[in-house]
Amino acid sequence: MRSTEASHRHTAPPGAPPDRSRNDGPPDGTRGPAAEYGEHGEHGEYSEDGLGRGGDPRVVDGDVAGAVRAVLARLLAARLARGRALDTLFARDLAERVADFALCGGRRIRPRLLWWSLRACGGGEASQVRAALHAGAALELLQTCALVHDDLMDAAPTRRGRPALHRAVAEQYADSAPMAARRLGEAAAVLAGDLALAWADDLVTDLLVEEGDLPPGAARGMRDVWRATRMEMVAGQYLDVQGQATGVRTLTPAVRAACLKSALYSVERPLELGTVLAGASAGTTRALCRAGRCAGLAFQLRDDLDDLFTDPAVTGKPSGGDVREGKPTYLLAVARARAAADGNRTALAVLDTSLGRPDLSEDALDRVRSAVTATGAPDLVRGKIERLSGQALRHLADVDLEPRPAAELRTLFAEVTGAHGAVPEPAGGLPLAAALVASPAVGGER
Repeated sequence: MRSTEASHRHTAPPGAPPDRSRNDGPPDGTRGPAAEYGEHGEHGEYSEDGLGRGGDPRVVDGDVAGAVRAVLARLLAARLARGRALDTLFARDLAERVADFALCGGRRIRPRLLWWSLRACGGGEASQVRAALHAGAALELLQTCALVHDDLMDAAPTRRGRPALHRAVAEQYADSAPMAARRLGEAAAVLAGDLALAWADDLVTDLLVEEGDLPPGAARGMRDVWRATRMEMVAGQYLDVQGQATGVRTLTPAVRAACLKSALYSVERPLELGTVLAGASAGTTRALCRAGRCAGLAFQLRDDLDDLFTDPAVTGKPSGGDVREGKPTYLLAVARARAAADGNRTALAVLDTSLGRPDLSEDALDRVRSAVTATGAPDLVRGKIERLSGQALRHLADVDLEPRPAAELRTLFAEVTGAHGAVPEPAGGLPLAAALVASPAVGGER
């Protein structure tokens, strides 16, 4: 049940704690960003309100991810200082790990969507910029919560090419508490995710309390979107683990989980936050939300393909995790439905005996890849991705947006979906979000 994270790249260490050059520090010889920012902060080209030093939001335009990271680093520095004052062991084992996870790795997709939505709707005043960057930092902490908990629920060994947080803590205490190290790592991951969520809520609460600094009417809208985002994230993840536990691998539940976990949480809601902060009209908000829903579904379908077919060196996580976990993905549901409709007993047998087996060998995983490919499911899913991407672009074109930010949104959509062109909707077909749940075995899509 891997919460969707941008694949195709990975960077630094979410799990490993920084070596603080103290007697109580782990002997891993590294020094993570949390250690540095916790002591000094990071301001770079950005002032305290998040704007460039000249007060020009175009400075942020040039490096949205860097601006969000700088704001996040400064905000985390204050929380790390409080954590160290509270207890140095807590700060070293949990707080610094959470900060390192949030600061290292990832492409800041959600904050970038939020930012370019704001800019596409004409936003750029100082209060809007500050709110957007702080809300973007909150989204990064919410994603940290999701990924840390997700890795624990999946028993994932790595994240972004390094030990997952629960594994890192267990390895840290393997010698001093060998009988309890694994359990300690699991408990630490629960608490670390909770801490990330608490920090995310702190940032949003601070914005809402300082309502006078928000654009008129934005506070209520931001509160409502944030509430929805958190609920949808949890609901989507629960549907994932429930599907794994019960072995339900049909199309409708797979699409529902993808919609909640990726389409809404990862793409649509960040775009909506941008429209709220910009004070956009209801029509513009609807169009951007529809675009986000389509792009977000494509995002999840691409992630399903990458999990099975893309090199782990590229994704930063082990290949075939969805198969070993028995995850109810759309790709696997389509493969099974097509195999059943075609009477492909060989493919059905491979899928039925392989899904949900944590000990599945690499050779057996190759047989799953061959079986899935033989059903035609990968090509069908790639076609769905292209059409969903095209639909997202058409929704963007339905409203009058600022030209350069709108172009940035189109580029972002291509980045998250991996689709490079807009493929027209099949004549007379269902809307794509609905058509996804139509059985691919009987609709003539071969």
